[in-house]
Amino acid sequence: MQLEQQTTQPVIRRLRRAEGQLAGVIRMLEEGRECEDVVTQLAAVSKALDRAGFALIAGGLRECLANESEDLATDKLEKLFLALA
Repeated sequence: MQLEQQTTQPVIRRLRRAEGQLAGVIRMLEEGRECEDVVTQLAAVSKALDRAGFALIAGGLRECLANESEDLATDKLEKLFLALA
């Protein structure tokens, strides 16, 4: 299933922010910053990626429910959702 742009654009923005955060974490490591600061930023990157994944799946589910018959690929959606857990 191809997702609509209105679903993917917010996810792309989240991923771009996470990309910037990850670059910041790499810079912090290269500069020898404190472990606690690095781990805090790494946790923020991880959470941003999780949220992007959940937003993508939620958008896909919303589109499936709006556009398809009752024969949803629930197994497929469940596998995708659980891959993020």
